[in-house]
Amino acid sequence: MTNEFQDFGLSIEILEALNGLGYKKPTNIQQEVIPPMLAGKNIVAKAPTGSGKTAAFAIPICQNVRWEENAPQALVLEPARELAVQVSQEMFHIGRKKRLKVPAVFGGFPIDKQIRTLKQKSHIVAGTPGRVMDHIRRETLKLSNVQWLVIDEADLMLDMGFIDEMKQILSLVPADCRISLFSATLKPEIRELADEFIPEAVLVMQEAGEEQAPAITEKLYFASQERKYDTFLDILMDENPQSCMIFCGTREMTNVLFQKLRRKRIFCGMLHGDMEQKERLKTVNAFRRGGFRFLIATDVAARGIDFEEISHVVNYDFPTGKETYVHRIGRTGRNGNSGTAVSLVTEDDQRMLKQVETYLGRELPVTEPPVIGDEKERAFWKFQRIKAERKPEKGEALNEGITRLSIGGGRKSKMRAGDIVGTICSMEGMEASDIGIVDIRDSISYVEILNRKGNHVLDCLQTKPIKGKVRKVRKAGR
Repeated sequence: MTNEFQDFGLSIEILEALNGLGYKKPTNIQQEVIPPMLAGKNIVAKAPTGSGKTAAFAIPICQNVRWEENAPQALVLEPARELAVQVSQEMFHIGRKKRLKVPAVFGGFPIDKQIRTLKQKSHIVAGTPGRVMDHIRRETLKLSNVQWLVIDEADLMLDMGFIDEMKQILSLVPADCRISLFSATLKPEIRELADEFIPEAVLVMQEAGEEQAPAITEKLYFASQERKYDTFLDILMDENPQSCMIFCGTREMTNVLFQKLRRKRIFCGMLHGDMEQKERLKTVNAFRRGGFRFLIATDVAARGIDFEEISHVVNYDFPTGKETYVHRIGRTGRNGNSGTAVSLVTEDDQRMLKQVETYLGRELPVTEPPVIGDEKERAFWKFQRIKAERKPEKGEALNEGITRLSIGGGRKSKMRAGDIVGTICSMEGMEASDIGIVDIRDSISYVEILNRKGNHVLDCLQTKPIKGKVRKVRKAGR
């Protein structure tokens, strides 16, 4: 099958990366955004979660970024830490064959480590507005070379109170910087922001239903407040999900439900705003890898984070906004897969249910709570004891032929990227194009060797000195 992305006139490096990621056919938002961004236009786009908007802005930016430049050429603003990490990884994968470095900067993480990372070659920076402004004030992030600014999930940025930081950053980028704004809704405040800071923008309006209708089976269960948890357990046993997101209305309820399921030895994870940053990232990665089948989350903590192949979404607490219902159930039934969305509705939720149905233009199907027999219960507990299959990490195929080496010595011993590159290029059969990303830390350095030449370099470095000294060199994990 030919890759339809080649119609955009992309470089071979970008097309190879897209093939490795399994991107063969552009989504609607990508078809509308990629050509004008490649042509250097500003963009204001209404785009729902799951429409492929990250790749829509990542592809043209990665196509145009120059590897030779050391200072950041693009800045992507995200409302949440997990989103900054997710987008930096996606852009790293798309720019993999061009050896692009895409650090993420966010709060709740030591700023000195981020400063050291930004001092090295950085092509694209993804970050939260607060931490980005912190780096700008410290002059550890310079905007003089930034040619592309992306404001992603703009409506959520406003909800989280980032409007002042956004305006500051918009006023600090160079006058010729290309600006793109993406939002699930284009409310008046966002239109005002766009009118003030994004001149002559191409307007893209992508509605939630424009992509092929996802195969989502919706089910509604009425339950009293007293019987809600028991009804929920019966539904879990009846559905026996492979991979399930469970939404709660508050952090407290997320924690309560997590503890209840753990006590029943149902392995799960949780995600809410009060958790430590490292713990949140660890939970997101574990769920992506298939470490557990159930993720209990609040809307804000989970908004925009991309999980593939979710078989079920459960609204333990019915959403308090009509658009939130669409956001939640859109987590399943993606990319041609079928999915199931289950909602528990108590008497207090009836008014919001009517608003959701009016918004959708249809009634949601009410289902009688299931009666669980011994056979179904046994099947559920048997499935719980089976270790979930590890899901391949996104971009894993792109690592083929690449070896990451760790080298003893870093900043403290005055090691520079040029020392490592120069030593490797002096080996027989090695060129600069065989060397990927070089990462210098305090006492250790990492270098990627491309084109299946890792073993050759590893062998040579056992006796060949770097900066006048033979170093301890070994293969390193990702």
